[in-house]
Amino acid sequence: MSGADPAPDGSHGPHVLVDSVESPRLSDDDRHHLLRVLRVRDGDVLTVGDGAGNWRPCRLGVEPDPVERVFRVERPEPAIGVAFALIKGGRPELVVQKLTELGVDRIVPFVAARSVVQWDAAKAEKNGARFRRVAREAVMQCRRAWLPEVEAVASFEEVVAEPGVCLADRSGESLTLATPLVMIGPEGGWSEAEAAVSVPRVRLAESVLRAETAAIAAGVLLGAARSASS
Repeated sequence: MSGADPAPDGSHGPHVLVDSVESPRLSDDDRHHLLRVLRVRDGDVLTVGDGAGNWRPCRLGVEPDPVERVFRVERPEPAIGVAFALIKGGRPELVVQKLTELGVDRIVPFVAARSVVQWDAAKAEKNGARFRRVAREAVMQCRRAWLPEVEAVASFEEVVAEPGVCLADRSGESLTLATPLVMIGPEGGWSEAEAAVSVPRVRLAESVLRAETAAIAAGVLLGAARSASS
């Protein structure tokens, strides 16, 4: 198996995540989606992946040939991440979905001083599970070989202490891979204390962006920088 192996593409039909590509078993929800929504039938070609870089073509309802090749896609380097302050409504799900499609490796929701959204432990756990489900569905839709790590809701202080972190700010410099973890503030902006932390600032656009737009822009710029460096 080689790191040059391609990711699964649409020529092999739908892409589904399973626990093991050597012995793939579909979840009830995934089987229902294939049969009822995508109208896949027994014997039709599809690909299965484990979200950890391994995938193979197979046929629905048919045990895969044990000698059939399993492909391996190496994880892109360096890892890139976006941390976003919690926002209202369905916009966090949009952020997770689009960052997954863009190839971001780490997605970190966090609570900022001016975050309107405040979750207790139970709600944070429930929404974290929903974010991971959104990421999983996005991986299958975009045919990505690697699941991103969608982390538990953190505090500003926890995220800003990480290596390679930067704050999104219109007064900052252009984004590079020297700071591969970008923190996106809430709609109300950074508090005075948050703005005073000693980490680099990066500019994502000339104009003022909505929080979800800024998060997606950070994913685009990080992905482009990584592609250009490879």
